[in-house]
Amino acid sequence: MSIAETPEPPYTAVIFTSVRSDRDEGYDQTAARMFALAARQPGYLGVESAHDPLGITVSYWVDAAAAAAWKRVAEHLVAQRRGRDAWYADYRVRVCTVGRDYGRRGPPPGDPGSEAPGMGTVRP
Repeated sequence: MSIAETPEPPYTAVIFTSVRSDRDEGYDQTAARMFALAARQPGYLGVESAHDPLGITVSYWVDAAAAAAWKRVAEHLVAQRRGRDAWYADYRVRVCTVGRDYGRRGPPPGDPGSEAPGMGTVRP
C-alpha cells in the first residue's frame, strides 16, 4: 500500500482506529472486499491503512456527503455490523475536513534525481 494521492484541500478524511478482538473468521476477505467496494464509490479519493496491532485506516473522500454515502452502502453496513459484533474489541471513527496537506513525493533521499534535503511539497 502506498500514500494516497489526494487533491488540493479541502477534502474529507475518515479515520478508523481499531483494536481487533480474538475472532478472525472472514475478516481478511471482508476487509479486501470493502477496500475494493469503497474504491468504486462516487467521491472516493484513496485509502491508507496500517496495523501493528493498533489498526489505523484513513479513507479520503471529495466531501462529507460522499463519505456519508459510503457509510450507508448495504454491503458496508453488513461489514460494520460484523465488525461491532465480532472483529473489534475497541474502535473509533473520526470524520474531518482536511484544510492543509503537505509532504514529500518522489524517490527516497539519496536516490539519483531526488530532491534536495528538506525540500518537499506544501499545499494550502
